[in-house]
Amino acid sequence: MSIRIAIPEPTTDDAAYNARSLPPYLAALQSAGAIPVVIPLHERPDRVARILAGTQGVLLPGSGFDVDPERYGEERIPACGPADPGRTAVDELLLQDAFNLHKPVFAICHGAQTLNVWLNGTLIQDLKSLLNTPVDHAPGRAVVNAHPIRIASGTRLASAASGALQTECNSSHHQAISRAGDNLRVTAVCPLDEVIEAVELQSPDHFAVGVQWHPERTYTTSSLSRALFTDFVRAAEAWHPRPIETSVTCR
Repeated sequence: MSIRIAIPEPTTDDAAYNARSLPPYLAALQSAGAIPVVIPLHERPDRVARILAGTQGVLLPGSGFDVDPERYGEERIPACGPADPGRTAVDELLLQDAFNLHKPVFAICHGAQTLNVWLNGTLIQDLKSLLNTPVDHAPGRAVVNAHPIRIASGTRLASAASGALQTECNSSHHQAISRAGDNLRVTAVCPLDEVIEAVELQSPDHFAVGVQWHPERTYTTSSLSRALFTDFVRAAEAWHPRPIETSVTCR
């Protein structure tokens, strides 16, 4: 059976960002053996539901927008950028479908932040102004090794890293996870400032992994990046829906 992965357009109205950022996700999924199914952000919810019925996993990509702080009970600070309501609405449909049916979820950068907030976690609205970190978490797309990450042992991420508990990652974000969401385990941090870099659902039978960096950009050069996509697609291959009456509903 062909493995089909739902992935929303990164933004509603920034065509240049979409054209630049979406192709590496699609290429990584295809290289890992999956068929990406791009979800247009203008689709009606019933149409999105019909598309999702033919998919076995959800990938939430990055975005040029921020998560609305009202979603985690905070007032917006000046350094927090605008939200993208269209992307938010589609992400919530995809996450509800994935958690209802135990579909695997792979969430990257903005996607990881969205996953965390959807599970009732919170974010740091701006690392520079609120954390005063010495680490540049947004050095640019060309910087492959922006800073180190420390990986927790016994996690899906550690398995993808072949047991290595420290490595380097790229970085393109000014927000980050603050309090991890319900049933999410912190699986990696930047050891220089303890900023959370990865989370995963504490469930042996539901693959849900979020990373703050961009493995799609380093798929061809990083074994960890390839393993993350491979593990996600393998989880989608093994997926079987559970009865909807046992599903979990979050925000």
